[in-house]
Amino acid sequence: MAVTIVIPTPLRQFADGKSEIEVEAATAGEALKVLTTQFADLRKHLYNDQDALRNFVNVYVGDEDIRHLDGENTLIKDGETLMIVPSIAGGNVAVEAKSESELPSLSNEEYARYSRHLILPEVGLEGQRKLKAAKVLMIGTGGLGSPLGLYLAAAGVGRIGIVDFDIVDESNLQRQIIHGTKDIGRPKIASAKDRLEDINPNTKIDAYEIHLTSENALELFREYDVVVDGTDNFPTRYLVNDACILTGKPNVYGSIFRFEGQASVFWAERGACYRCLYPEPPPPGLVPSCAEGGVLGVLPGIVGTIQANEVIKVILGAEGILLNRLLLFDAWTMKFRELKLRKDPNCPICGTNQTIKELIDYEEFCGLRQSIAQENDAPILEEITATELKNRLDAGEDIQLIDVREPHEHEIASIREAKLIPLGQITARVAEIDESRTTVVHCKGGVRSAKAIADLIEKGFAGKLINLKGGIAAWSDEVDSTMPKY
Repeated sequence: MAVTIVIPTPLRQFADGKSEIEVEAATAGEALKVLTTQFADLRKHLYNDQDALRNFVNVYVGDEDIRHLDGENTLIKDGETLMIVPSIAGGNVAVEAKSESELPSLSNEEYARYSRHLILPEVGLEGQRKLKAAKVLMIGTGGLGSPLGLYLAAAGVGRIGIVDFDIVDESNLQRQIIHGTKDIGRPKIASAKDRLEDINPNTKIDAYEIHLTSENALELFREYDVVVDGTDNFPTRYLVNDACILTGKPNVYGSIFRFEGQASVFWAERGACYRCLYPEPPPPGLVPSCAEGGVLGVLPGIVGTIQANEVIKVILGAEGILLNRLLLFDAWTMKFRELKLRKDPNCPICGTNQTIKELIDYEEFCGLRQSIAQENDAPILEEITATELKNRLDAGEDIQLIDVREPHEHEIASIREAKLIPLGQITARVAEIDESRTTVVHCKGGVRSAKAIADLIEKGFAGKLINLKGGIAAWSDEVDSTMPKY
């Protein structure tokens, strides 16, 4: 049977950059075996040490999760598609339904502002009053939060809470359209509040310049009807999921990476939650951040707007919300796919035998504390500053410089002496690195190069390895100010 396996963006670096691979197989397990035999580095990202599929990786045949079919024994028809869906960090009753007499009235100015809503039978006067009565909490005012906040305020949501603690940076402006050039250096929370109040002065904006934590999430969530997940890391994503379940709030979810986005509505009272989809997070460092992996600027606009659409439908009590459905979007191929989600009866927080009854330590759950402990126990990673490296090169020291970024990054900015070996190829091309010479490894900021050094050591590389502190960004700051920063 000819089967097409769709490779998600985060794993393509371990599959020669391919997005689709055709194999001959009769079952899902056989297809994955052929795939991981052909691309050995892919196996450790799909399977654990017990040779079982990892819990942060879902495999779909058609639109069905094989965990709810016959697992890896699921039969595949000729020409069918098998999709690998890793984690990336309908209902018909409105939330907190109020009687018509309890809904706020509209002013003449609001009748004019929302006129295009009012003439929609699906919204109408009652629906617009529901929007005015609604309270929505947005976690994050970045790529997803920007279009989300703009459209919720424009739609007439009466109260919007925004949670963020970051500062506007020039690199944000390519996609975080709620902020402008004049806002560089300002707290995002202040910039977003100004913009939303300008969009609609009728909307009350609650600004929380805080880290969302296990200590403050429950109290905060109880104040709102709907919570929208616009986060960019796994600890906060699981925290949002669990806090929504413990407070009974719907969680409108979105995530993005490079060209791919996901969206869903997790509402434990009526279906699956985020843990039902991904019982555990990927290991730290497996899924690169947008800063490392990049993101198409319009992608969060599309996914964030989908989230705004679902929030409005939840408030209105519309049918057909993304409940028990995972929407996948590939902006590069302009393809949408929809996959079915099922509530996991064994889910530790929304299943029949709930074991998580209070918020936990999400840094520990996501392995970050363990990762730090392992780093502390491991040999200290030797580092060199960009200035020190330049001085040693100028002095004629025999140093080989390895750049582990991607080719397109190398084209933007590169150090003349560096040899390009992308991180995904580093162990396969270890023979190209001379063990007799001192080797300095660099990437954009120092994270991928540290991972490359760890991979080389695990591979048995015996030469001296040094990490360039701050990567090529530091080289631009300290050595060559004409070098572009990205």
